[in-house]
Amino acid sequence: MKAVLCKAFGPPETLSVEDVPVPDCGPGMVRIRVHAAGVNFPDTLIIEGKYQLRPEPPFAPGAEVAGVIDAVGDGVTEFKVGDRVMALTGWGAFAEQVVVEADRAKLMPDTMDFPTAAGFAMTYGTSMHALKQRGRLKAGETLLVLGAGGGVGLTAVEIGRQMGARVIAAASSAAKLDAARAAGAEEVIDYSRESLKDRVKELTGGRGVDVVYDPVGGDLFDQALRLMAWNGRLLVVGFASGRIPQAPANLMLLKGSEVVGVYWGAFRKAEPEAERRNFEELFAWHAAGRLHPRIDRMLPLDKAAEALTALRDRAVTGKIVLTVDG
Repeated sequence: MKAVLCKAFGPPETLSVEDVPVPDCGPGMVRIRVHAAGVNFPDTLIIEGKYQLRPEPPFAPGAEVAGVIDAVGDGVTEFKVGDRVMALTGWGAFAEQVVVEADRAKLMPDTMDFPTAAGFAMTYGTSMHALKQRGRLKAGETLLVLGAGGGVGLTAVEIGRQMGARVIAAASSAAKLDAARAAGAEEVIDYSRESLKDRVKELTGGRGVDVVYDPVGGDLFDQALRLMAWNGRLLVVGFASGRIPQAPANLMLLKGSEVVGVYWGAFRKAEPEAERRNFEELFAWHAAGRLHPRIDRMLPLDKAAEALTALRDRAVTGKIVLTVDG
């Protein structure tokens, strides 16, 4: 089978596409013939050895797939050959076949095609956990989404609206803000052209925001921490800016606010029943036409380096999905 290989940590252009053996399907595992693989920002970090998961090269990057099960390991009873599934792999998804633990796979809803399913779990799962369990977002509250044109940002806008919040979307270009409006944002802020601080104060009458969803970090985190309403919650989702910020404790004291970490991967393991309920709700919203996953572009497997470069350079609105023939 063909796979995208990271033979040594480095930038996307160092990746290669090569023939590798088909992986064996051991006990408790399922093997998936990949039809599509989602591309996510952590993929750009893992190939450079900068992510909390650090596989030893050579390995195939890619953390989520959708496809059809073609082998089932001993002890697996919840799946059978021929099932359409979506799965989280950690790495290994950029290949024609991949093996994962059975508990990392879900049956695909009938309402989804393979590209949609391949790009759904990580972004929507992260944002649902962030806003529901960590942010405790309530109807009528104001939600500020930073990086609102990216993969997780757009899902936070959609989910925030479904939860009844007033959503303010902040991003770095008109095209990304147009996408955020289409996803349900009531107000938008182009922080490449205008002051985030001044616009949030204007839009909230000086009160500030109840919840901030921040996958960017860096300077935007520093600004957002000063824009919290009383009892506000700032959700730390990621650091796409490249700088992990520090939070002055006096700012939380003065606002009675919280800085709350969001690590969806750990949540999935620690609270599987809550995770299952989250996805039941997400799948129901999707089936009802209330969620509209945005795919920026679909590229063939051998264009993985191009996909990762575009994501690294923030030239993507929504998700990129790699497609696999057959």
